[in-house]
Amino acid sequence: MKLGELQAVPGVQKNRKRLGRGEGSGTGKQAGRGHNGYHSRSGSKRRSWFEGGQMPLQRRVPKRGFSNARFKTIHQIVSLASIEKLGEKKVDVATMWECGLIQTVMDPVKVLANGEIGSGVEVTAHAFSKGAAEKIEKAGSKAIIV
Repeated sequence: MKLGELQAVPGVQKNRKRLGRGEGSGTGKQAGRGHNGYHSRSGSKRRSWFEGGQMPLQRRVPKRGFSNARFKTIHQIVSLASIEKLGEKKVDVATMWECGLIQTVMDPVKVLANGEIGSGVEVTAHAFSKGAAEKIEKAGSKAIIV
């Protein structure tokens, strides 16, 4: 079998409907648009949210509550185990970014208590979980908040 010999399965390919090509075609004259009215004209669109004049969904559903998502601070998460794998004595946001632990230097970083950490490591981040801070202090290391 060669690429040039490939053919579609019979019945799969259909010819498109040719509109406005004479009365004998069955879709001549108004070309399937009916007589007069908004949708018979060019430039009319059936918008996906339009419900035919019925009260639209976004107006039917009651609006309640408040969302503070706009002002929410989203931290990048780093575990103690991944910091320990780096094997460095001073770990800050720039180091984490260079080693691929975080996506960007612009967003704040939070260290979580997954795993253990060795002694003498100085970790600098924007936030620490309670467990992570306790584990770092217990190991004789430093947790510095930026």
